[in-house]
Amino acid sequence: MLFVFLCVLPAQAAITIPGADGSDSALEITATTVIDLSEAVTGVWDADNSANAGKGIYDSEKWAVVFKYSSVTIDAGATLSFSNHPSRAPVVWLVSGNVTIDGTVSLDGQGYQTPPFNSQPGPGGFRGGAGTYDNWVKAGSGLGPGGGQRASSVGYGGSYGSIGGNGPERYGNQSLIPLIGGSGGGSDINGTKSGGAGGGAILIACKNTLSVNGVLRSNGGNGYSNGPGGGSGGGIRLVADILAGTGTVNALGGDGYDTYDGGLGRISIERVVNDNTLVVVPETDPIHLSSETTATLWPPDNAPKVKILSIGGKTTPDDPRSSFGTYGADVALPEVSSTQVVVETTNVEQESQVIVRVTPRFNANYTTVNATVDKVVSTEPLVIHWIADLDVNVGYSAVQVKVVRP
Repeated sequence: MLFVFLCVLPAQAAITIPGADGSDSALEITATTVIDLSEAVTGVWDADNSANAGKGIYDSEKWAVVFKYSSVTIDAGATLSFSNHPSRAPVVWLVSGNVTIDGTVSLDGQGYQTPPFNSQPGPGGFRGGAGTYDNWVKAGSGLGPGGGQRASSVGYGGSYGSIGGNGPERYGNQSLIPLIGGSGGGSDINGTKSGGAGGGAILIACKNTLSVNGVLRSNGGNGYSNGPGGGSGGGIRLVADILAGTGTVNALGGDGYDTYDGGLGRISIERVVNDNTLVVVPETDPIHLSSETTATLWPPDNAPKVKILSIGGKTTPDDPRSSFGTYGADVALPEVSSTQVVVETTNVEQESQVIVRVTPRFNANYTTVNATVDKVVSTEPLVIHWIADLDVNVGYSAVQVKVVRP
């Protein structure tokens, strides 16, 4: 007598992607396409977007343009790229189905531009330093935490995941939480071309299978062959139940003059099942997830935070644009030689370094100043105000702050 026992095994549960409700519908790219991120609706990232399907939501608190697709398909031979939101925020795809990239998805930074224009970054990245305009308007440094210096006859490369040619130190972290892109290359004081811009940043969080048989890239822009530095590569973070494909994922620095190339970007991969032979540069150690994982999209509420409260006694906007005049200045100051910046940190130790960077658009290199503790506002949570005295140049400057914890 033959006994047959049938056993039904439970199906593997897909990972959970918060907010992936499919309200932006399916993204199907069959030909070269540019998504205009400025069309995104301003709101809360996890709101239902059915009324504006396909346009995404810009959440200023998260500094991200978020799309909640039911699926994504990029056909072979098709290229998808992006034009920036005015905030230059990075891109987030929360996908309830599959993602199939057989063509190209590009968040590359722009290559060198003629003055007075800065090269523009991929979304989430930073601009290249502008070239010399005339005898009175000389070149500028690259923008961003790792923007390269301007110099005579050469511009230095932008840094990010690695140090660009003669560039400043690295920044960010390998998890890409928070999500941020690459920095611009510096320009050549004696030349008329800008440095290359930094590559942008994207998070693709896919509930099912994410397959890359084509190209997913966020490369820095090239500097001109005779002077300006290259922009650094950007940031790519992939989260999926199954990661498949035989394509390439790149975050490379742009070419600069001689050895002044941009540094590499950062790539982070998190998946349950590894079913791919992808070529990934820079290389990364994938993180293994369990099938019950709920993806972490944003920094936790108790994560360290830093922001600039005021410059020269004037309150800074909650969503600054550093537009260099396109939308007006975020803060306008009288013509003074120096000014004071007040910085607020939350959940940051007093032993930390709080570094304020000022990058004039023209006529000077960037400078950095270490802020000092002004007062402890509260201990639970730990909120501290810091102050830094900055030299001021006539014209537009970008002011940024970063924290190095002990």
